[in-house]
Amino acid sequence: MGTYLNPGNLGFKEIIADEYVDKTGLISLINRTIGTKQKLTCISRPRRFGKSYAAQMLSAYYGKNCDSAALFKDYEISGD
Repeated sequence: MGTYLNPGNLGFKEIIADEYVDKTGLISLINRTIGTKQKLTCISRPRRFGKSYAAQMLSAYYGKNCDSAALFKDYEISGD
């Protein structure tokens, strides 16, 4: 069993409280690859380009220990 560094949606809540550029389209990409041969998605970005923010966003979206529907209602993923 894995160890989660940032469980829940607290990290994402703090991020969107400040200036946040919507990157929830990444969730749509990952949703399309679940259950296919392309199960792995590599997210490679330059240094200081939001990889940690993306990880906290994914943790909030896929986490089962909290309800994050309200956090994502104003972003691109809500229409998907």
